[in-house]
Amino acid sequence: MTRAAKSTKTAVTKETKTKERATGIVIPKPDIRVVKVKVKGVMPLICHKFSAKAQKQIEDKQQQKGKQAKGKRDPKQEFMDSMYPLGRGKYGIPATAFKGAMISACRFVDGMKMTLARGAFFVVGDLLEIKGTKPTMRTDVVRLPNGSADMRYRGEFKTWGIALVIRYNANVVSVEQIMNLLATAGFSVGVGERRPEQKSGDSFGTFDVEAA
Repeated sequence: MTRAAKSTKTAVTKETKTKERATGIVIPKPDIRVVKVKVKGVMPLICHKFSAKAQKQIEDKQQQKGKQAKGKRDPKQEFMDSMYPLGRGKYGIPATAFKGAMISACRFVDGMKMTLARGAFFVVGDLLEIKGTKPTMRTDVVRLPNGSADMRYRGEFKTWGIALVIRYNANVVSVEQIMNLLATAGFSVGVGERRPEQKSGDSFGTFDVEAA
């Protein structure tokens, strides 16, 4: 076999091995990191917890139980039921509210898909403590699906701030992208009731991002 033929055979062998390696799926180990950040409310935060009474009404309807008389409304109790108590006069907000806001904010960012973001980061915790002024009862007139008006009594925090701990996969998203996405969520989406994302188009629940 000539030198040229041997060289050609060696080149073909190397190319074959390269193609064989390319057919394998390489899954890198996730690079899990943590970033701590604080958010500060720009506008008041309005809470609206799905009450146990409302859940019971849905369960009764699904089980085809007869409707019970509504009885006299208790605005103060509805106000208290709208919030997430943590004990000792403290209240919280679900961590999922911020994860959801960041996912929704993807529609304002070119190249960031919601499906990718859902698995790229998580806001740690269940209920995150709201630090700020004591809640006051807010009264709003709302429109029901049938067009009739109704009253809502909900907790409102005039000034508020929350500390967040976010775990993210650095192989998928950078800390700069996390911070910018959170800032976009604070401006364009918000958390709680009457936030920009809702049909009302209000600016309640909007926030700024601060260093931890």
